[in-house]
Amino acid sequence: DAVQPERERLNACLVFPSMPAVMRLNKLGSFSMAQLGQSKSVISSFMKKKKQQGSGGFEEAMLKLVRTLPSVLKYLPSDKAQDARNFMLSLQYWLGGSADNLENFLLTIAKAYVPEASKLASVQIAEPVVFPDAGIWHPLAPAMYEDLKEYLNWYDTRKDMTFEKDAPVVGLVLQRTHLVTGDEAHYAATVMDLEARGAKVVPIFAGGLDFSGPVKKFYFDPLNKDKSYVDCVVSLTGFALVGGPARQDHPKAIETLKTLNVPYMVSLPLVFQTTEEWSDSSLGLHPVQVALQVALPELDGGLEPIIFSGRDSRTGKSHALHDRIESVCSRAIKWADLRKKQVKDKKVCITVFSFPPDKGNVGTAAYLNVFGSIYKVLKGLQDDGYDVGQLPETDKELMESVLNDTEARYNSEDLNVAYKMSVPEYKKLCLYQEALEENWGPAPGTLNTNGEDLLVFGKEFGNVFIGVQPTFGYEGDPMRLLFSKSASPHHGFAAYYTFVEHVFKADAVLHFGTHGSLEFMPGKQVGMSDGCYPDSLIGSIPNLYYYAANNPSEATIAKRRSYANTMSYLTPPAENAGLYKGLKELSELVGSYQGLKSSNRGIQIVNTIIDKAIQCNLDRDVNLPEVDAKDITEEERDTVVGSVYKKLIEIESRLLPCGLHVIGC
Repeated sequence: DAVQPERERLNACLVFPSMPAVMRLNKLGSFSMAQLGQSKSVISSFMKKKKQQGSGGFEEAMLKLVRTLPSVLKYLPSDKAQDARNFMLSLQYWLGGSADNLENFLLTIAKAYVPEASKLASVQIAEPVVFPDAGIWHPLAPAMYEDLKEYLNWYDTRKDMTFEKDAPVVGLVLQRTHLVTGDEAHYAATVMDLEARGAKVVPIFAGGLDFSGPVKKFYFDPLNKDKSYVDCVVSLTGFALVGGPARQDHPKAIETLKTLNVPYMVSLPLVFQTTEEWSDSSLGLHPVQVALQVALPELDGGLEPIIFSGRDSRTGKSHALHDRIESVCSRAIKWADLRKKQVKDKKVCITVFSFPPDKGNVGTAAYLNVFGSIYKVLKGLQDDGYDVGQLPETDKELMESVLNDTEARYNSEDLNVAYKMSVPEYKKLCLYQEALEENWGPAPGTLNTNGEDLLVFGKEFGNVFIGVQPTFGYEGDPMRLLFSKSASPHHGFAAYYTFVEHVFKADAVLHFGTHGSLEFMPGKQVGMSDGCYPDSLIGSIPNLYYYAANNPSEATIAKRRSYANTMSYLTPPAENAGLYKGLKELSELVGSYQGLKSSNRGIQIVNTIIDKAIQCNLDRDVNLPEVDAKDITEEERDTVVGSVYKKLIEIESRLLPCGLHVIGC
């Protein structure tokens, strides 16, 4: 509606790119996109043929058409062919995207279709500078590469950087538009940070929104196409692997990623907010971006939605958020190291909780036999070659060695102390500990401490540490931790994760069962900053999390706030609750009333039913008369007995879990 009225009076009308109906409004002189579907032109026939071959093939073929058709059309004498050539050149300039290409695009259109621009007749306009539609880019490379071998020949002969022979290789997925327009500072910063940490980098890009092709082309070993060359992939686009915000192909993306079989992280550039708006927001990432660039990539299996770049409020250009890039890169390398490290040398922390978080016994979780499951997992790790030390004979002995008391609570002296962290060591290793003093005073505080040292509860078995996550710290008012802006974890909580990362040096942490409190610590809802406690606590440790299958909402919180890779476990089978003791006797009385209500015993049975119902506390749910049954009508007696019977049926048919789930069984 906005373009059509203006189109009729113009010699040139160009719309790039848009919906098909809008693209048909393109015209240059005698050339019109609206006529393509009705004519037998070369372009029309080509587009109809390729449209039948599927979306991916059509997009690729269109790019080939843009490249080759202008060189053919320039040999055709007609004005229409020249106008068509100008259109294809314009599209090439536009897709090129660079400042020079866009300048030459405007010059080409003005020279051909603006009569007042006659002085441009003698101006020589350069041909479009063509960038690869897909390839490998590096900020220091002399060119973009369309072959992995050529890129590696340059990369491995660099004079400015040397890498270890077994250095981790991280693949980055980039948007081509940022590269051709020169808005790539945030990409360059990520590449440089990874390399400074000793990782090799293969940054790939694509012109469209289907990155599955470049992944298949550039991320497999040139000498063995069945083996992935990269150890971890980080998408910096914020999009699903296949498709943009409007349309995705998750099955295609999942198939590609399963074939590659490496960790896949999706980091985010700020799109709907400036850096200042995001930084000042307690919400964090804009809800629209959460839906489009967090939820959709999660359907592909994307992990860890960490923001890595901001948007300048004046220019709109992207800029690196260096502290966030450090987080992305350190975590990517940790994931990559898991593929490189020998199994016998890998160190794993298994973290157990108290469920509910502020009441239950240590080592429990929703619907899960925690220590029975841990024992199964340890046996599996042992079979796979992990060093699990000398395991106890049974899961009960395992539990007792960690807790020293099957009824242990957070304040119990019977918890096994795995490590005593001195206050000087804590202050040296925990960089955010000063921020906790506002709520908890100076370290060591009053929780998880003997008055001098901070205590880490748990026990080591070879290279596996089974640790007890400290309490909330706000047991009397747990909601304060969730909603108070000034709340924070206590020193003991911070010391636990400091020990896991910097003292035990875990390669990964496995949070065991639903659920702990790490993911509920104060901070933004999505899109953590370095001041958000879930981000600070988990540090650079890869986070694996067993979560009950019936609780996807809180599992999603764990994914987005504590960067967890969640694995669902089944809830146990359910059975009808049935009736017991007084309720069963009450049911028998109701049954006897049905046959004897017309006899002399009917009134006596109703009185007995009322008394028994009160004993079973059913008077809270059923309206029972306060007078003798003989003082109410038979219909009213039937109503009382019917109400009790209805409540008994409701209780009897309730579903209760039958036992606890054991992982590995």
